[in-house]
Amino acid sequence: MRFGPEFPRGDASYMGKPAVIGTVSKLYGADTLTVTYWVEEALREIRKTLPPGLELHTDVFRQASFIESAIRNLRRALLEGAVIVTVVVVFFLFNVRASVITLTAMPLSLLLGILTLRWFGIGINSMTLGGLAIAIGAVVDDAIIDVENIVRRLRENRERPDPRPTLRVVFEASREIRSSVVYATWITVVVFVPIFLLTGVEGRIFTPLGLAFTASLFASLIVAMTLTPVLCSLLLARRGGRPERESLTVRWLKMFYEVALRRALRRPYWVMGLTLALLAVSLALIPTLGRSFLPEFQEGNFVIAVSTLPGTSLDESMRLGRRITTLLRRHPEVVSVAQRAGRSELDEDAQPPNFSEFDVTIRYGTRDPEELVHQIREDLEQVPGIAVNVGQFIAHRLDEVLSGVRAQIAIKVYGPDLGVLRDLGGQVEAILREVKGVRDLQLEPQIDVPQIRIAVNREMAARVGLNPGDVLETAQIAFNGEEVSKVVEGQRSFPLFVWFDEASRRNADSMRNLLIDARESQKVPLRTVSDVEVENRPYFINREKVQRRILVQANVQGRDLGSVIGEARAEIARGVRRPAGYFIEYGGQFESQQEATRILGFYGLVALVLTFLLLFKAFASLRSALLVLANLPLALIGGVLAIFLADRILSVSSLIGFIGVFGIAARNGIILVSHYRQLRAEGRSKDEVILEGSKDRLAPVLMTAAAAALGVLPLVFGDLAGKELERPMAHVILGGLFTSTLLNMLVVPTFFARWGWESDEAFARQTAAADLASPAPRRLAIDEAAPIEADAVTERRS
Repeated sequence: MRFGPEFPRGDASYMGKPAVIGTVSKLYGADTLTVTYWVEEALREIRKTLPPGLELHTDVFRQASFIESAIRNLRRALLEGAVIVTVVVVFFLFNVRASVITLTAMPLSLLLGILTLRWFGIGINSMTLGGLAIAIGAVVDDAIIDVENIVRRLRENRERPDPRPTLRVVFEASREIRSSVVYATWITVVVFVPIFLLTGVEGRIFTPLGLAFTASLFASLIVAMTLTPVLCSLLLARRGGRPERESLTVRWLKMFYEVALRRALRRPYWVMGLTLALLAVSLALIPTLGRSFLPEFQEGNFVIAVSTLPGTSLDESMRLGRRITTLLRRHPEVVSVAQRAGRSELDEDAQPPNFSEFDVTIRYGTRDPEELVHQIREDLEQVPGIAVNVGQFIAHRLDEVLSGVRAQIAIKVYGPDLGVLRDLGGQVEAILREVKGVRDLQLEPQIDVPQIRIAVNREMAARVGLNPGDVLETAQIAFNGEEVSKVVEGQRSFPLFVWFDEASRRNADSMRNLLIDARESQKVPLRTVSDVEVENRPYFINREKVQRRILVQANVQGRDLGSVIGEARAEIARGVRRPAGYFIEYGGQFESQQEATRILGFYGLVALVLTFLLLFKAFASLRSALLVLANLPLALIGGVLAIFLADRILSVSSLIGFIGVFGIAARNGIILVSHYRQLRAEGRSKDEVILEGSKDRLAPVLMTAAAAALGVLPLVFGDLAGKELERPMAHVILGGLFTSTLLNMLVVPTFFARWGWESDEAFARQTAAADLASPAPRRLAIDEAAPIEADAVTERRS
């Protein structure tokens, strides 16, 4: 009997030196940052009590670091976006009071949006901040439209020989665009509905973003319908003096725009042909785009999983770990390296001694992250006999949730016979090895290893008064050991563990000679009552879906996930012959990407139908509704071109970007077409409606588009941490709004003049039907001869 350590199932090192590594996990629902700060405070107190020579490192892996960087970058993007939107508004309005009124909607809308999130129990995180950053320009759109129309009507009123009361002008100007603003907001919300229907991981990720965006957008509508007109009546309507002119910016833009518009109106077929050609080019580019589930994160860490052959000793795993640590520390970006070899059975991720996991903390420098990962993989290939999987913490967790495997690609082969499964798995591995872009390729090591098999001879055991359970229990205690009691020393207790010494446990002859208590105090050798043989048996057998399976896993680098999977499936279908009863299943990120694409595509079509119905209800005109919908393919052109010029990868984030840009583009179409119909209702001629209506709406359309597009510009530049999911959306919004706005101001007027002008009888019926369906409040009559006071406003039926 002696004191000694328990049988080691794992070991650890930090920067190549022996260490003890502990992991602190938060409970479900707890705040990561708060828990981290509390734990660090406790560790600071513990550090004071440590004996000399013992060091405590708390930055081996710190998830809070990525969260802090992400929130810091998104807050900065939100602030920078607000500054850009402010500059856009001032640049176009060139009026301090009008700009202040317009910009008041931004903080109020965002604040109401945050309060809505709070009501739903959602806190401030990277996704909600990303939703607010994307909405930063859109929340001022309703206020821009309202203020710009009021300013324009006040200017026209001051130029009249008999000006009307300014309060009436403000009210009528605000009411004039009320219907279009309400419908535009509802359409944007309807377009965003498919985001809330996403399932799985993608639904959990993007739902807070969509909720933050739509909540802020709804809040902006409330502000524009209530506070904005009031501020206009207080700060703009009571001003006297000379009539204000349009800003130099707007006059300059209108001058060039009128020239371009007149040329477009004279050549409608050229305009339509050019638009269709651009649309055809963009549609032709879509098949050339790669497919991916989510963009790569920049978490500031790598998690490198290293596997050797089953049976590798713990000492050998640690020796390989020291060599790998030396290779990793050559890179200047590497801050620290920690190795954990093996995991105990009580660990949440129990692993055998042949498995090691390296937590590598990274401080990104001038080198591209993709280049760094590539170089690390090249270095690790110098170590023979290991299989490597390089990833990041969040990426690994996503992969585990999606497929149960820490890899982007998980190909599972199912069947009853292990030998056939190994053969099929080897064929799949060989095919994937030839596919460009596949890295970290691993075939699950289902190999045979020597094992001791004890088969009890029931007849012989019965002759000496033993049953099979007695025999196996004695062998179990002798060779695997058992805790039989506790040894107490002072305030500490230790388990009393009984088993054979190591030499006896490793010798098959010693096992055969194990003495077992029989009846009448006899002792019989184990070999007399059982057969003790050394056989090659499977190291482990994995089962899934009530079947045996073998796994081939891999990651992708330098190529998109969709094209790699497409090529691999085609080659496997041609090169792997599966016997009856065996089948192959493809899992991982691409499967979720396909499911998300299917949901967004199907429900996107449903949202498109609902959008058309809302437009038809707003205008009671099929032609006008279709003209507004023409903005969607115009936005598609720029969005596809932006992806093609950026990274050529179409991900779930990019698809959600298209959803956002479609809603904003539809808003601009509504603003333009509704103004055409209003001018026609006032009795204007066709030429006046097209020319004057287009010029009247040039400023608000450009302002809303520029605010929404340039407001997301900070998401495109700067540190990527925290912006990984929002950057593809920003690319699509920037490109889509550029083309939709540019073409909208030329294509829609041209189409309206050529195909959208309806007969007077049809227009009269549509106007009557639209007035009945309008969500705007009932008309207010103001006595022009009475003083302009609040009590001069009375309600009457119109």
